[in-house]
Amino acid sequence: MAAIEARIAAARGVKAPQSRVEEHHSQAQMAWRMVIELVAGLGIGFGIGYGLDLFFGTLPIFMVLFVMLGLAAGVKTMLRSAQEIQDKKVAEEAGEE
Repeated sequence: MAAIEARIAAARGVKAPQSRVEEHHSQAQMAWRMVIELVAGLGIGFGIGYGLDLFFGTLPIFMVLFVMLGLAAGVKTMLRSAQEIQDKKVAEEAGEE
């Protein structure tokens, strides 16, 4: 009975290898997430700048300023997501060793 329990425990401890298809889809999802974060930053910056320009009746000064700020915010968010992905991958590799 002890031998059977040991074999069951060993079988539960071994993970099935993740298929390459699942890994590919998760990487594609992360790529789309990063693209959406960048576009969202640009869109929000554009909207705020355009709204301020309409409100104050100015040239597109605020629009240009806020688009640049939105770009910076989008890039910062993308870099944070990339760091999160890298930390997750390092943790997975450390767990395998």
